Amino acid sequence: MKYLIVGLGNIGEEYENTRHNIGFKVLDALARASSASFTTDRYGSIGNISHKGRKLILLKPSTYMNLSGKAVNFWLQKQGIPIERCLIITDDLALPFSKIRLKPKGSDGGHNGLKSVQDVLNTSQYPRLRFGIGAEFSKGKQVNYVLGQWSNEEQVAMGPAIAKSMNAVLDFVSIGIERAMNAHNKK
Repeated sequence: MKYLIVGLGNIGEEYENTRHNIGFKVLDALARASSASFTTDRYGSIGNISHKGRKLILLKPSTYMNLSGKAVNFWLQKQGIPIERCLIITDDLALPFSKIRLKPKGSDGGHNGLKSVQDVLNTSQYPRLRFGIGAEFSKGKQVNYVLGQWSNEEQVAMGPAIAKSMNAVLDFVSIGIERAMNAHNKK
């Protein structure tokens, strides 16, 4: 059974350690834990790992955040993966830093990457893992915050938060969205 696990982010060194790229960071950690690597392919970097007999295709779109839906749609079609076995990992301003929330569906919440996915797939009925980045910015400074570098304190706390996210992804593929939500959303 195949799953598409998509980490949203922006390509390029200038975005590498920004809050908006947490999806890429989670996928990098999953790949490292499985001694896998990414290769450049159409619309993104692809990695392959296995977990409990399931094949996980890790996708870091190269389309930039605002066009993420194009990459997601291409890889869903190419691999013949139904949308309910696709998990989108993204940053979320509405959650405190390091808090994660699995959801089987929902709105884009003002997130341009999710908006692109929703527009291209013509549905909001797809699983997502939201990683809280907090909202520690002044009025009108949201873009600077989201595209800003992690603080020193956040970098220290990043390891355990990414490990929680990795476990949530692995539970999503092994025990399903409902049980994974019960296990991870209340922590």
